[in-house]
Order: sequence, then structure tokens, then C-alpha cells
Amino acid sequence: MPHVRLEGPVPAGPGVLLPRRDLAVGWTLMVLIAVLAWVLTIGQARQMGMEPGTMGLALPLFLLLWVVMMAAMMLPSVAPVAITWVRGISRRPAAPAVRALYVAEFVIGYLLAWTGFGLLAYGALALTGDLVRGDPQVGRWIGAGAFLLAGLHQFGPLKRVCLRHCRNPMFQLLRYSRFRPWAKDLRVGAHHGVYCVGCCWGLMLVLIPLGVMNVAAMAAVAVVIFLEKLWRRGPWLARAIGIAFLVLAALAPFQDWLLPGLQNAPPMEEMNRMAGRL
Repeated sequence: MPHVRLEGPVPAGPGVLLPRRDLAVGWTLMVLIAVLAWVLTIGQARQMGMEPGTMGLALPLFLLLWVVMMAAMMLPSVAPVAITWVRGISRRPAAPAVRALYVAEFVIGYLLAWTGFGLLAYGALALTGDLVRGDPQVGRWIGAGAFLLAGLHQFGPLKRVCLRHCRNPMFQLLRYSRFRPWAKDLRVGAHHGVYCVGCCWGLMLVLIPLGVMNVAAMAAVAVVIFLEKLWRRGPWLARAIGIAFLVLAALAPFQDWLLPGLQNAPPMEEMNRMAGRL
């Protein structure tokens, strides 16, 4: 039997087509971008605070802030997939700068998928804000419903299928290699982003009761997403988080501290009066 020499990267482990060193470099670059996004998000959160609805933002500005938030929360967990695609699956020899451009196209496509979800989030937040301003007590049941939907999603078939893809994307990435060259990396990033939206939309939903600009809640959700996708016990963690959300759904109507994002902000006149007393 003739000796066959395999070209291309050598697997570094089950389901990994790149050496761990390359993955570490990719993670580092993505984390640096995520850190910058976190700095921008935290700065904006300090200025805006938390209140129900769209926080007075027009749709374009909301989507811009939403994309920055998604970059902060999602890029650390998607880094291995992006780097594996560009350097492993697509197998296009290129200079480092060109390869970085391929990665950037992947990330842009990925964030486009989350931008589409951001449109739905804006509509949901606008409706939530109108309802809570009309009757503050409605916020209790909106919060309970958000936790309930998020908890049920953690056990649903959509979560199972999409989480499986996010944890083991190699088969789908190999299928992507058959795409035509035009905007290939952009389309691959968007396709992977759609799976990610399907996996994580429930986790984003809990930001309605917890506060869209609640930095602590965003950080907690980002950690859960990272562990669900990359930790070997991620599927078990997803179920545990689902149980926790169902418990919070039962408690939310009676516990205002679980609903900071659904509390009406004090009127401006009262805020000015309080500031004058300090």
C-alpha cells in the first residue's frame, strides 16, 4: 500500500483541526476585540442606566449598541470556530494580513445574524416599555414570562440542535467549504451566527427583566454562553440553567429585585429634586 502524505493542518484533538497554539492566538485576538467592546458597553451603561423599553434609543442607535454588546458577549466563544474555518477548513494560503481579513469577514457575517435578532429585540423592548408605563404591575408578569420562555428553551429541541452545532461545528464547516467564493467568509459567519442565535436567544431574553444595560447580567450570560459551548459539561450546564430560569419564573411576580429592567425610572423632576438635596 503506497504511503500517502496528508496535506493541511494536523488535528490537535477530537474535532479540532488546528494546533492549540493557533487556537490560543485566535482566542487572544477575539478576546482583545471583546474587551474593547466591553469597555464601550460599560461606558454606555453608566450613562444610560436601566429602565423598561428601548431606553429612548432610536432603532439605528439601538442596533449599533446591540452589535457592540454582542461582540462583547459572543466573540470569545466563537473565536475557535472562526479561526478553524479560516486556517483549517477553507485552506487558502494567504499572508497573515489577508487571513485577518477573512476572519473579519466571518465576524461581520456572524454579527449580522445577531443584528437581525436585534430587530426583534427592539420590537419586544418597545412593546414591553409601553406596557410597563401603562401599568407597572404588568412588569411582574412580563418578567415571569421571559424567565419561563428562557427556561423552556433550554430544554427544547432548537436549543439541543443548535448547541450541538456550536459545540461541534466541523461537519457544517466542511459543508461550507463547498460555498462559491463570493463573500464566502461573510456567508459562513452569518450561517454560523444563525445557529448561535437559535442556541442563545433564550439567554438574551432574560435581559428584559434583568436589564438590557445591566452589565453584571450581561457578564453572567456571556460566561454561561462560553461554558455551554466550550466546557465538556456544557449540555448539563444548559439544563441546570433552564431549571434556574424556571424557578426564577415562579418567583418573579413576587420579587421586585429580580426585575430591575422592568422598574419605571423616577420622573426627571423627582431626580432633579433628589440631586439638589445631595
